[in-house]
Amino acid sequence: MRQQHRAGEKTFIDFSGKRPHLVDRKTGEEIAVELFVAVLGASGYTYAEATLNQKLDEWVGAHTRMVEYFAGSSELWVPDQLKSGVTRPCRYEPGINRTYQDLAEHYGTVIIPARPGKAKDKAKVESGVLVAQRWILARLRHHTFFSLAELNQCIRALLVELNQKPFKQLPGNRQHAFERLDRPALRPLPQHPYRYVDIKPVKVNIDYHVQYQTHHYSV
Repeated sequence: MRQQHRAGEKTFIDFSGKRPHLVDRKTGEEIAVELFVAVLGASGYTYAEATLNQKLDEWVGAHTRMVEYFAGSSELWVPDQLKSGVTRPCRYEPGINRTYQDLAEHYGTVIIPARPGKAKDKAKVESGVLVAQRWILARLRHHTFFSLAELNQCIRALLVELNQKPFKQLPGNRQHAFERLDRPALRPLPQHPYRYVDIKPVKVNIDYHVQYQTHHYSV
């Protein structure tokens, strides 16, 4: 059954299974990086960027740049149950990482992860990932990149072409649909972008200090 998405309601988020590569200038070694993809439900407007890995700081940073690219945030974020965002995978009540939850509260949105093994919960981004692989990764496969900045500069240029590519069966394109549907309905961004916060439980030692990243802090 065709899913109907309300304007400004959902952003579907995932990493691509196929990954781009960087090349080490000194050794010539290929270094695999990740492709982050986000798709707005109503318009299909797409954002993508390369990240070094899928760790929490890269995950959060990609979200921050995503909402800046959209110039607003949707009511709901629908990610996969990735370890960086979901601390306790569950079909009904997954545990959300505290930093990720803090990020969502900063942008006034709610995180509802897709159910494990239920691809239809994030079908929009599944198709968006395939489009990104074919429209972005395939076109970059013969290019060599030595830094993440170079790679993302090319991805950003291809994103413009992707979002302005005419639909096959509908009039217009993703850009037009975004301007007409999602953009007016997105929640405005706060005055300042989110600043990453690393939250970690620690134990107080017998000398009333806690240790964090080889440093000791008195409590």
